[in-house]
Amino acid sequence: MFTPKGKFGWYELMTSDTKAAGKFYSDVVGWSTKEVSGADGTQYTTFNLGNVGMAGMLNIPGHTAWIGYIAVEDVDAHIEKIVEAGGKLWKPATDVPGMLRFAVMSDPQGAAIVVFTPNPAMPSPERPSPPAPGTIGWHELYTTDLEGGFDFYNKLFGWSKVNDMDMGPMGIYRIFDEGDRNPMGDGGMMTKAPNIPVSSWNFYFNVNSIKAAIERVKSGGGKIINGPMQVPGGSWIIQGQDPQGAMFSLVSANE
Repeated sequence: MFTPKGKFGWYELMTSDTKAAGKFYSDVVGWSTKEVSGADGTQYTTFNLGNVGMAGMLNIPGHTAWIGYIAVEDVDAHIEKIVEAGGKLWKPATDVPGMLRFAVMSDPQGAAIVVFTPNPAMPSPERPSPPAPGTIGWHELYTTDLEGGFDFYNKLFGWSKVNDMDMGPMGIYRIFDEGDRNPMGDGGMMTKAPNIPVSSWNFYFNVNSIKAAIERVKSGGGKIINGPMQVPGGSWIIQGQDPQGAMFSLVSANE
């Protein structure tokens, strides 16, 4: 799981039912699941493509949401910088032996993030690259303050603006780059809609066909919240909700 600093490197689902959620995302996205026991006896589930981990899952009753891990050079130093910039620390820096050190935080507008530093000895198999099905294709921030939110990620993680898109009544959609100079960008930021209760991140998983994936979402007990719609560049997207209530999105080059 080697990740250049400043980039999203891992994604985690907190859910009330890991077994049901594991089946749902395996059916919809094409992942397989694997149970892993921690040194303290806790159970963790990974979502995999072949033998490569793409995301993880924790059983947390009463809480359902996806969260993203951003790689940094020094977790403890970054905690101080994030707090100084107006962010909050929710879970102090913690070591996962042989794997990583991480801390759960939020940006100044309240969107949850995890900052982590991987252990150099941690296995890091080569991952498939987007837009391969099962990879993470886009990162989207819904925030109460677009300029303030972008400024935070720019200063703390080195992200840069690719361009702004005028969405009319919905405001500006800012495409950002995580530092790898991707001309299409790595994600977008926008002012959150009134129906989104708090600032939050949303993640887009690549699938072969958006129409086929919609049917898998519905048959698996999930909901389509928005879409399908075609976005600039030609891809098709939907926003959805899994059976336990976590928001997620799908993206495909094919309708």
